[in-house]
Amino acid sequence: MVDRIVEISDLTKDDIPIAGGKGANLGELVGAGFNVPPGFVLTTVAYDYFVKSNDIEKRMEDILEGIDASSESSLQSASIRMRGLFEQMPIPKDLADQIRSEWQRMWKGRKSGFVAVRSSATAEDLPTASFAGQQDTYLNVGDEEDLLDKTRKCWSSLFTPRAISYRVTKGFEHSKVKLAVVVQKMVASDTSGIMFTVDPNSEMPHIIIEAGYGLGEAIVGGKVTPDTYVVDKFHNKIINKKISKQTWKYTRGKTGDTVKENIPESIQSAQKMTDEQILALGKIGNDIEVHYTKPMDIEWAVEEGRIYVVQARPVTTLKSTKGEDMASGKTHAEGELKKSGKILVKGLAASPGRASGAVRMVSEEMNLEVVIKGDIMVTAMTSPDMVPAMTRAAAIVTDEGGMTCHAAIVARELGIPCIVGTSNATQKLAEGMMVTVDGNTGVVTEGAEQKKDEVKAAPSAIGRSVPATGTKVYINVGVPHKAEEYSKLPVSGVGLMRIEFLFTSYIQEHPCSLIEQGRQNELIDKLADGIAIVGKAFYPRPIILRTSDFKTNEYRDMKGGAKFEPKEQNPMIGWRGCSRYVSDSYREAFKLELRAIKKVRDEMGLKNVMVMLPFVRTIEELKKITEMMNEVGLERNRDFKLYLMAEIPCNIFMAEEFSDWCDGFSIGSNDLTQLTMGADRDSEVLGRMGYFDERNEAIKRAIKILIDAAHKKGRTVGICGQAPSVYPEFCEFLVNAGIDTISLNPDTVIETISIIASAEQRLLLEAARKINGA
Repeated sequence: MVDRIVEISDLTKDDIPIAGGKGANLGELVGAGFNVPPGFVLTTVAYDYFVKSNDIEKRMEDILEGIDASSESSLQSASIRMRGLFEQMPIPKDLADQIRSEWQRMWKGRKSGFVAVRSSATAEDLPTASFAGQQDTYLNVGDEEDLLDKTRKCWSSLFTPRAISYRVTKGFEHSKVKLAVVVQKMVASDTSGIMFTVDPNSEMPHIIIEAGYGLGEAIVGGKVTPDTYVVDKFHNKIINKKISKQTWKYTRGKTGDTVKENIPESIQSAQKMTDEQILALGKIGNDIEVHYTKPMDIEWAVEEGRIYVVQARPVTTLKSTKGEDMASGKTHAEGELKKSGKILVKGLAASPGRASGAVRMVSEEMNLEVVIKGDIMVTAMTSPDMVPAMTRAAAIVTDEGGMTCHAAIVARELGIPCIVGTSNATQKLAEGMMVTVDGNTGVVTEGAEQKKDEVKAAPSAIGRSVPATGTKVYINVGVPHKAEEYSKLPVSGVGLMRIEFLFTSYIQEHPCSLIEQGRQNELIDKLADGIAIVGKAFYPRPIILRTSDFKTNEYRDMKGGAKFEPKEQNPMIGWRGCSRYVSDSYREAFKLELRAIKKVRDEMGLKNVMVMLPFVRTIEELKKITEMMNEVGLERNRDFKLYLMAEIPCNIFMAEEFSDWCDGFSIGSNDLTQLTMGADRDSEVLGRMGYFDERNEAIKRAIKILIDAAHKKGRTVGICGQAPSVYPEFCEFLVNAGIDTISLNPDTVIETISIIASAEQRLLLEAARKINGA
């Protein structure tokens, strides 16, 4: 029989039915060795005992039956009745005595301190739904009688208007959602905040940390704009910082209440954490993700230099962009929109998409039914009470908050654009003003954009989604879990799948280190699983998988990598690509990649997966790699093609010789430009001076030479670099030069297909004129 009260340390993630998501995850973290403040949980058995003892369930059904989740007044009325019912009923004496006893045991004869009392719902913090503050939390609770009162209030918060609306919207039955209560020692936070182990907007494998002074409720509630730090979790390096000014914080007052306290002016604009703390916190986040094997949303606090984890839950808002919208060129809310007027407000892009509508200014004290479907909701910050109104909004804009604030989390889950941390949206925008919110770039522009289907079209364009092209259009894929979404785009396949993401996110350890530990099969299986995600999504369209092309400094930063990697002065033109594969010290590691590909093709039946080799310097190394491929059963034939990246000048000069050993080429325009022009692609100085530019005549001549030589030998030529996605005129040049395939970034596919079609049409017209002229 389950106890009414359980120590946090005795729980695991499998205990959600009795401890709720928050309690179960805290127990899991303790068991995994993470630093979690101690405490106990009043389980759902205690909740059921309270409900049954006071005969609440029948009255609950009568009050909530047929509730209208879109009606603010209906929700408010039901909430008042339900909360009053819970809060006027006594906690049974034997349960109250147990709570008092547990409180006293927590302090073990010492002077009692303060605790946080947090709700933990059984449908909360699950992999498929984030309740984002739907139930209450009480801080700095200082005695056992106050604890009893706050326990009752936590239970009743299962029936706030926001919580009732949220359950109805998400399809949760009220009677099935029960509440546990977590009681933890308070952390007197010097700094605190939230951390995502994946960028929740771009879904890049970066750790996003938001930090502020004092207790974390100010950040979670979106009441302050925090510092934002971005950590590359593969290299464990800080790659970006945004320092925000914070003028006040929440802290514990003299009487134990949570109070606002002004921050000394000298540190208001300072970085809230040291770089060492940021990296240490990032490592904790990465370790938690590895433990759970999924991206995580983590709340943390620092007291006297010590980092505590106070909450962790799966990220629930990934893949929010709908594939069918991308395939049709539409955004989340408004379809594909034309560019509009001047920029009115800038902020942090917190949820992608674009939407137009009338501004509706909102504050907590007003009746939120003024927000109607399609409004642009503008407020200083959102609170959980605003969720019913947020579900009706086309987009949300706030003055305060960061990527992990309430507004951002809920907007991503609703799939609507959101911009946070503007600082002045409520001053710059006016009630009723027509605006367009771009959640991809973080800007609000003047005027409403017309939907494409409202724009008068020429007769020839009616009924056409995208024009047909002779040039095959492929897509570049880096993140496997986006493949299902991208597969709905009108493309012929994947022109570049980068295997590096699988190493950085799935494996996270140097291949040679895994071999040394006898974990070869683990590497093969993880690579195969990642490749298969993309292969299945696009099947039977071809997937061109580029084998690993890390530089030595990148390999060295992997776990266990320092033992196997030299230090090079210029890794960009160092031991990389094929030269690594044929080296005695790396050959076996490369063969594991080949075996993973073999497994995907043979055991999983995904014959659409092809191979592309990067940075091929000589015919001799290509011969050796061909032998290695043959050894594992990957032989070139009608159903299995081998492609080469054309990114070194020698690939251009010896294109005919290389053609004898491959089925085609794919131009890597970045490296080809860098090595042809002698211009470091990362040099800001040379970039500003125009030296690094794929449109340079020397690069265009090199590409034309390659295309002609390859076609002479019956080989295809494509391009998978950035240039076609960035420069429309470069795309036209490629078509004129006779390129066979163009692989694009996902967000440029629709627009670029039209550019390709127009270029092809001009070629046909010019050819026709020449024939007629003759």
